[in-house]
Amino acid sequence: MTKTALFLAALLAAAGAAAQTVKLQTTEGDIRVELNAEKAPKTVANFLQYVKAGHYNGVVFHRVIDGFMIQTGGYDAKLNQRPTKPPIPLEAHNGLSNLRGSLAMARTNDPNSATSQFFINVADNVRLDGDPGDKASGYAVFGQVIEGMDVVDKIRVAEVAPKGVHQHLPVKPVFITKALIEPVKK
Repeated sequence: MTKTALFLAALLAAAGAAAQTVKLQTTEGDIRVELNAEKAPKTVANFLQYVKAGHYNGVVFHRVIDGFMIQTGGYDAKLNQRPTKPPIPLEAHNGLSNLRGSLAMARTNDPNSATSQFFINVADNVRLDGDPGDKASGYAVFGQVIEGMDVVDKIRVAEVAPKGVHQHLPVKPVFITKALIEPVKK
């Protein structure tokens, strides 16, 4: 191994020892998530860039489907789509599964189209893991709710109605008021 490779391996090992957490302050309460940079490094780096930029502050949960997931990360209070960075490559098939409480990236039919939108699974959705033989399938899991599933459950049962292009929009808007990167505990 080169010195650079050894250094990078040491950095990854250190990062794995103390996982990064983010607090999502919502209008329904706080949700703390632990990110898995070891299994989804590009996805976690992308998510943290959006958090640092304040992108998630004031975004609405725009797709809430009880028994499936709650989705956010793309729209402001007036349902205007926020500008995004270029899409990232799909990191599904990383050993993490779309189980209840996991965070995964939303995307279009293009597997490499994820930008800022993400969802929290409110049920075990292993079908979203994709076909192991098809690397262009699935939805990349990159974290897990570690506190606040009661808040997720409050959001998942919100009354929803169609509005414009949104088919499952909460009637009473639910927002992320602030997303905060928490200090890494040693």
